[in-house]
Amino acid sequence: MKQATAVVFLSAMLVALAPGVGVADEIAKSGTTMYVTHFVFHPMSGIDVPGVGKAVALEAVGPTENMKGEKMLDKMMAKCAAVSVETAGKNYIDGACALTDKDGDVIFSTFDTRDLDKSQPKMDCGTHTITGGTGKYAGITGTEPFACISKPTPASAPAGSFAIDIPHTTTWAINK
Repeated sequence: MKQATAVVFLSAMLVALAPGVGVADEIAKSGTTMYVTHFVFHPMSGIDVPGVGKAVALEAVGPTENMKGEKMLDKMMAKCAAVSVETAGKNYIDGACALTDKDGDVIFSTFDTRDLDKSQPKMDCGTHTITGGTGKYAGITGTEPFACISKPTPASAPAGSFAIDIPHTTTWAINK
């Protein structure tokens, strides 16, 4: 009887002292947070018509870091496919990204560097549109205005690569 009482008491203490245990992988169904992706962009192929235009297919990879210390969008691996276009005095990069967490669940988004959220002037590089996800992110939608901060390119990166930190202000909802 004393042993059973001790087990019940210890179990109650664990629940009281560690309320997050057992629900650590749960995420909020909606919210707003800030995170940064530490990207290295690699050129994959391109076309260059001197005096007319240039297009380069890019792959971008890098880890995410939640700037508020929250779980959402933290410690994920981002991989993006993009095209960089320079023509008629315009320069832009458009593409799509998959952010994968440690469980293999994915958030998918598209982005456009011409789509700026004027209500967030510091996020002056473009906007991601979250269009869906898998696993715990199934049914997710949202927007992510972002900025672009050039960083030194790692010495080990292929020729033509460049590094950018991309901070985002993300608002999302999961409707499932």
